[in-house]
Amino acid sequence: MNEHINTHSYIEKFSLSPVSSLFFAIAFLAIGYGMILTYVGVYLKDLGLNDAVIGLINASFFLGAIGSSIFSQKIISSVGHIRSFATFASLMVISFLIQALFFNEYLWALLRFISGFAFYALLIIIESWLNEKSSQTHRGKILAIYTIIFYLATALGQLFLNIKGDTTYIIFILGSVLILFSVLFISMTKIKEPILKPFEKYSFPKLYSVVPLALTGSFIGGFFVGGFFTMIPIYLMQKYSSIEIVSIFMACSILGGLISQWPIGLLSDKYGRRKLIAFNGFYICFICLLFLFSISSVIMICILGILLGFSIFSIYPLSLSRANDVVDENKDIVEISRSLLFTYGLGSFISPIFLGFGLYYYPEFIFIVFSILGIFIGFYSLSKKRIADDDMSVFVNIPVASGGTVVELDPRQDLEYKKENENEE
Repeated sequence: MNEHINTHSYIEKFSLSPVSSLFFAIAFLAIGYGMILTYVGVYLKDLGLNDAVIGLINASFFLGAIGSSIFSQKIISSVGHIRSFATFASLMVISFLIQALFFNEYLWALLRFISGFAFYALLIIIESWLNEKSSQTHRGKILAIYTIIFYLATALGQLFLNIKGDTTYIIFILGSVLILFSVLFISMTKIKEPILKPFEKYSFPKLYSVVPLALTGSFIGGFFVGGFFTMIPIYLMQKYSSIEIVSIFMACSILGGLISQWPIGLLSDKYGRRKLIAFNGFYICFICLLFLFSISSVIMICILGILLGFSIFSIYPLSLSRANDVVDENKDIVEISRSLLFTYGLGSFISPIFLGFGLYYYPEFIFIVFSILGIFIGFYSLSKKRIADDDMSVFVNIPVASGGTVVELDPRQDLEYKKENENEE
């Protein structure tokens, strides 16, 4: 049986100094990303906008992310990584500062689109640099550290929502400062600029025939995560009228997602992705039903947040692992993985639109939908064919948000890595 990737003793095996500037840049970006993404919905709700409009504005961010996965790599290749990073970071800062100064629904939708495009382009730049500095033996370790930093920094960003004062100005200005800090680390890097491959389309009907569970799981996983960051804060604000509860709940959920990656990976390597996806689906349904009861205790809210994060952030990594299990070596797993990431982004885009319209009519709509999707993916997963132990790959942890090049960091793409894990059985 393949063993799950061990994340201990990385520092002893390789030096982090060549990529330390990239990890610092990731941390600052993720803090700003998590803070602003959560705050926008809460702020718009305070302005009195209905949930449907808020959902459309929030969805613009993920529409920008989808556009970035298709078009940004061509821009980066033609201009260069450092100049592109400065350009996209400037676009994010500009969009944040304009949001702090003016409010108009159409303007904010456009600004959220620009910031989504820019943010995911920045991730593509960083991930491609990490891949450039990663040898085959270190790639999985660097990806694991990237995952840990991204989760921790995103969780930390939630706590900044508790800042007192004129919150609107402070949050957007602080987000701008964090993005500028990431530019400082990148502008001084001496890492060679890698060559980026352009986005290649993949036939989704053909992809579904090859990896139906992986494709469905990726979409539903994106739906869960997109709804979590954009609409659950609105629900919590409506119910508790406390930004402190929103920030604590979101931070606990994200930390729950980080904690889940390793036990979920170990269990899925032992029992298979199919069973773990099914278990996660039923588990999500159960946790979401608990939200339908009135809960006033902050401790209980934190516990529910951890339990929710433990499940919804695992669906996409499990789906990606399922694709690696069933796709043979003759197919381009990198392109399939990118298509799954694209599907994940599509789910994130549709989620706030759909949930926003539902929340307009029924406050608990989000958890009803999550429960239905949980039951669906649970039974759908069990209906699919079991993969033999000998054909299974090894589970790999994936960040909560990533650009289109993160799949190149996946060590399962390396033939030597596959052979090494086969020898460990």
